[in-house]
Amino acid sequence: MHWMNEPQRWQHTEQAISVHVEPGTDFWRKTHYGFIRDNGHVYGAQVSGDFMAEVKVSGAYRDLYDQAGLMVRIDAEHWIKTGIEFVHGVQYVSAVVTNDFSDWSVAPLPQNPASIWLRLIRKAEAVEIFYSLDGEHFTLLRIAYLLPSAEALVGVMCAAPDGGGFDVVFEHFSVQPLTETEVH
Repeated sequence: MHWMNEPQRWQHTEQAISVHVEPGTDFWRKTHYGFIRDNGHVYGAQVSGDFMAEVKVSGAYRDLYDQAGLMVRIDAEHWIKTGIEFVHGVQYVSAVVTNDFSDWSVAPLPQNPASIWLRLIRKAEAVEIFYSLDGEHFTLLRIAYLLPSAEALVGVMCAAPDGGGFDVVFEHFSVQPLTETEVH
């Protein structure tokens, strides 16, 4: 695994990846705000073919747009990030799909949970985005198009666009190739 925009403070143990998210970091392209930001933190690996990525995320969110979750990235113009995004004191499960222009989908979560589990499944040009509040029962958030590509960077993602930074812990991060029966 390797970093894209490595934070100054982080630790990777057998069980978890702990990160202090640096302020002024984000991933966004053009839509609504008129700017491009591509300096958020991603810790992952290049993955070929269809896959399933999963992680448990626990963050000390406190400032507007603090965010943490998973990312699948082809290049600077084609990527998806999903996870928690903190908006006016509420944790939202969030998905940003970028095909040159970013879009944003959100759904508020009950009582700002201590953790959220995320699952991304890539099948050719489609990415299925799921979340869970207990790690067992997953809810589909979105199915999105992502540019077909032989390889993609897949990993944990975090950013703090407007605040002073925050701490986040990613547990049980895994990426598994899909079997032939799971693909169809």
